[in-house]
This record gives sequence, structure tokens and C-alpha cells, in this order.
Amino acid sequence: MHSTFSELKKFAKSQNENCKKIKIALLGDTATQFLNLALKGSGVKENFNFDIFEADFGQISRQILDPTSEYYEFDADYTIIFESSHKLLNQYYKSYDSQLNFAQNKINYVDELYETIQNRTKSRLIYTNFSGINNQVFGNFSNKVESSFVFQQNKLNYLLSELALKKNNLFIADLVSIQNKWGRDFMFSPNIYINTEMVLSLDALPIVAHHITSIISSIEGKFKKCLILDLDNTTWGGIIGDDGLEKIQIGSLGIGKAFSEFQYWVKALQKRGVILAVCSKNDEDKAKEPFEKHPDMVLKMDDIAVFVANWDNKADNIRKIQSILNIGFDSMVFLDDNPFERNLVRENLPDVCVPELPEDPAEYLEYLYGLNLFETASVSENDAERTKQYQIEAQRTIALESFTNVEDFLKSMNMVSDVQPFNNFSKPRVSQLTQRSNQFNLRTVRYTEQEVENLMTSDRHYTISFTLEDKYGDNGLICVVVLEKNDSETLFINTWLMSCRVLKRGMEDFTLNTIVNTAKKEGFKYIVGEYIPTSKNQMVKDHYEKLGFIEKEGKWILNVEAYIDNNVYINCK
Repeated sequence: MHSTFSELKKFAKSQNENCKKIKIALLGDTATQFLNLALKGSGVKENFNFDIFEADFGQISRQILDPTSEYYEFDADYTIIFESSHKLLNQYYKSYDSQLNFAQNKINYVDELYETIQNRTKSRLIYTNFSGINNQVFGNFSNKVESSFVFQQNKLNYLLSELALKKNNLFIADLVSIQNKWGRDFMFSPNIYINTEMVLSLDALPIVAHHITSIISSIEGKFKKCLILDLDNTTWGGIIGDDGLEKIQIGSLGIGKAFSEFQYWVKALQKRGVILAVCSKNDEDKAKEPFEKHPDMVLKMDDIAVFVANWDNKADNIRKIQSILNIGFDSMVFLDDNPFERNLVRENLPDVCVPELPEDPAEYLEYLYGLNLFETASVSENDAERTKQYQIEAQRTIALESFTNVEDFLKSMNMVSDVQPFNNFSKPRVSQLTQRSNQFNLRTVRYTEQEVENLMTSDRHYTISFTLEDKYGDNGLICVVVLEKNDSETLFINTWLMSCRVLKRGMEDFTLNTIVNTAKKEGFKYIVGEYIPTSKNQMVKDHYEKLGFIEKEGKWILNVEAYIDNNVYINCK
């Protein structure tokens, strides 16, 4: 599924000005012209318009440390620093007296660059780690010689990961994993490097650009949330309806091992927060039998948020899954061994990602590893509960059908919300919700954890998070509001977003009641809202009008004193 460099060049020339524009500064210690082109092409594939400032190579320190540089004049949303292992080796050779401290000194330098960028801009930093070079000075003994380049490079990459763990706006583009997958000879061409100062081969450029673009996409809220699985010859070997429970292939023997290891990978994704669904042409009871009875099944029914097994066409069944989960089709990945089914879904649901699985199941995992489909910019404790939350949501949907009156249903739910300012416990989930929420998101503002922390300490902002719990279960943190002081009389709704899982329960009215009470308490007379349209948030186009705001010059205004609390069936915790 990776494009060639030639294809990316063509994409780069066809940038759509209507796509979201993102400003990127590209700084390298070697030539980056072709990486620039590859990034622009990758951006087009993700419906972004990358506006890239490319500094001359070797100017990383000057551009960042000089406050009058072109870098600061450009004011990038993202800064990409590409430092090569080859220049790193040259630096190592020249540091004769400090080779024992080489990795730590380099980390101190990266930390200084990061802090300088953060103090002067709002740019996120994407830093590439260092793919391996074994200069064979010590051979295999390099790993026992602390001053060797191999030891120091390994240590440096570890320290980079540790630094990123502490710095919320620092993201690592993992060139090491790319080289592990594709090989050093694929990544690097000595002749090209010597003659052009380019360290990445033309074949590697699209893959590196894809990885970097995936980081940006995930921060911007575009990433895969759901994995939909076919069953026969995809999740296990054989056909459950024909072969029976005992003869399907999973376990530790033969090709069954490939399917078991595939299931372990899927299970790890589910624990990380990716929603799992099943879409299978099967009788439902037969399809569920391995999950419930086979001793070698890694995946269990508790891991599956939505299970659809029937004889309808798979495009219609994926539409059914989408309606239950209420997420975008472009958030979904569908895995099926059958080329006919793959093409059917591609033709009918072009936004769904449908990888071209290899014919041999033994190759499934390595192929999927290389696609890097499930990039994420954040992880929170709430992720592990996501499957359970969607399973409970399906129960709510079924329960609603038994009520003739929606009000009676809402009263029966016993809904409770915990309303709090942002804090260190909610910070990861707040950041993640801003990155994930696309539909109910009035202004589509994204926050990293560092930016959430800045809001927590700001004297110009009021922050509010909402959880929602009912008799069926706990939805966790589902709504985020950031209010900003415009002047002494006006409070601006900088951010209002909500998980679509809790729509039509009165949460919108409950949230507005809370916003108005905050405004009254702090002495503001007016609340101002704004709707910034995107391709995905049309559902909230009339949000402020429905809530009683008056439109004026593109903004929506609410008189605090004239507001009467809306009636809701949600209580404060």
C-alpha cells in the first residue's frame, strides 16, 4: 500500500488548497529536498496541504537557537528534525575525550533544542531516531564497550525515548523500526550519500514520509480507531461451518501458529484501545463457537465490541457496525482474506481502509507491521475500557427500543456526571479526546498533553471535563470544554467537544447549564460560541442555534442573565 517516490512526486504537484493547511519546518543535517517532496505527497494522500519550510542542511542549531531566524518567521505547526546516523558517527569520531558521555551530551543538545522551540513557539517537535550503523571497530564486543559507537548509539536511542516520555510535545519518528523491517541496504545507498549528501534511498523515502505523516495525522485527529475482522481463513485457518470446531487451524502447530500470533497482535491492539468488530458470512452461532469453546483461541467474545455474522453482503454489514459505533468510515480497517470481499467493500465504502492481505497467512503479520496502520499520538488508562463501553452502548441501544417515550428512557438511565476542572489525572484523556473527536467538535482544536497542562495553569482560561455514568456502566470522560476570557463581560467557548457515544441523552443541555453557571459565578454577561466547519463536523452546524444563541457576524451570542437552565435527567456526582 506504500506509494513509490515517483507517485509521491506527482501527488505533491496536485496539492488541494481546500485541504487543511499545515505548516511544517524541515531541518536536517543532510540533504532533505527529496524528503520534502515525499512528505508533501504523503500529505496529499491524507488530505492535508503541507506548507514546508526547508532550511539548508546543517543549519539546525542556527535556525532554532537564533530568535531572528527564518524558522521563527515561518511559525511552523510542526518541526521535523532529521539528524542522520552518518553525521552522528562523524561527531562521535571527533569527540575523542568524551566518547563515554557521547549519548548523554547529544540528549542534552536535543533537550535544549526542544525547550527553545517550546519557549518561543507552539510547534510540536518530531525528531527522527538513529538507524543502526555497526562500524565494526569492536565487532560483537561493541555491546560490552561503553565507549564504542554501537553502545553509545543504542544508548542514545533509548535516552531519546525516555526524553519523549517526559516531553509531551516531542514525538519520535522511529527510523530504527523501519530499518529493522526493511533492512539497511534498502534504507541507505553509499553511492548516493557520497555524491549527494542524501542518506535515505529513493525506496525508503515514501516509508519514512508515511511514518512522519502518520504522527501528524494522529495528532490532527485522523487515525484508525476500529479493526473489523473476517473470520474464516483470516482470524483462524479453515471454515468453521464446513470443518467444525475441532478442525479449524489455531494453536502452536503448523499454519495454526500464524493465526494464533495474528490474534495475539489483534488482542494487543484491543488492549491499547482499538475497537474490535467482526464481520463474517456465517451463521452467528457457528461464528461465535470458537470464541466461546476453542481452547486455543486468543480472542474471546469479551474482546469484540460489535459482532455481525450473517449472509448479507459485507459492505452493508460494515455500515451496520458503523451505525452502532458512530465513528467515521475512514477510522476503520477491514481485514479479509477473500479478494472478492475486499473489492466489494472498497467499491462501496471507499473511505474504509482495506489492506491487500498476502495469500499466505504466514505473511499476514509482517505485512501488517509494515503498514503502520494504527499510529497514535497518546495513550490513556481509559483506552483499555473502550471495548466494554461500546458493548454497553449496544445494550443501551437495544433498551431504548423497548421504550415508547424517550424521556421515560432517559429518566430510567439514572445518569450521573462528575464535573471537574482539568487535572493531572484527566490530562491524558482530555488530550486524547481532542485528538479523537471529529464529529461533535465545534472548532476542532487539538491539544497535546503539554498544551492541556498549559491550560490548567492559565489565568485566561476555565477548563471543564465531564464524565457520564448510568445504570448500564461508566462511559468515562466524554466531554471537554475550554472557556476563554475575551474581556471583562464576555466568555468565549474556545473548545466544546463531546464523544458521539453519548448524544441524545441531554448532555449538550447539561454542559451548557454548566457553562452558564461558570459565567455567572465569574461575573460574565455574555457567552460567545463559534462553529468552524470541517468535512466531519456538519452534525453540529446548528448546535448553537438550537441551544438559543443569537447569530451575529459569524459568532453565536448568549445573554447569561436571560438564560434559564434546560431541563435534563443528569445529576452532578
